[in-house]
Amino acid sequence: MIKFLKSQLTFLLFGFVFWLPIVILLSIIAFTLNNLEEAGRKILLVFIPQKLFYSGFGITFTILIIYLSGIILKLTAIKNVLSKIPVLGLFFGKGEIMTVDRLLHLMPCLFLYSPTSPSYGWIVSEEMAEINGETLVMLDVYYPNVPTLITGQIFVVRKETVIKLGNPSKEIIDLLWYSLKSPKSIKYLPWEGETQENFEKRAKNFGLILSTG
Repeated sequence: MIKFLKSQLTFLLFGFVFWLPIVILLSIIAFTLNNLEEAGRKILLVFIPQKLFYSGFGITFTILIIYLSGIILKLTAIKNVLSKIPVLGLFFGKGEIMTVDRLLHLMPCLFLYSPTSPSYGWIVSEEMAEINGETLVMLDVYYPNVPTLITGQIFVVRKETVIKLGNPSKEIIDLLWYSLKSPKSIKYLPWEGETQENFEKRAKNFGLILSTG
């Protein structure tokens, strides 16, 4: 009986996960369309008489303004000027936006978020750093926020505090979505040139016991 109820609850959660983003998206679209029409109407009525204004003009005008603004920000240097403004500049900073599609093409990993807390993430890039005269290999690791996944943070961590995962990114994404669909096993991979002995020793910092087999 408990097993049956658990399976039914899983179906309910899957249905909820499926419909929730759709409902939120439709609500946002409806709210946006209503406000765009009203905003465009107020602006246009400053320049044209009421009798020449028809329903739909407002949203068309507003979308046109947004489109032209995007062209200006993308093709001119004004974005660089805006990025230097305190606070406001945060919205115009350079860099790529994280997407689920981009995550699917990155290497998933396990990294030490703290000395006692390993967490899942994705390796974005590798760089060299010099600390106290010692040259270290540092990794930029993306740490996702659940459930959105694409509103996370980038952490710069030492390479030895990161373990690559052999699972496809899709399996790790499914795992992070409240384990509604978990992989059969997590595959831990050593770095290129790392001996099995060193790999097993390093894995103990993550609370992992890896067999030599």
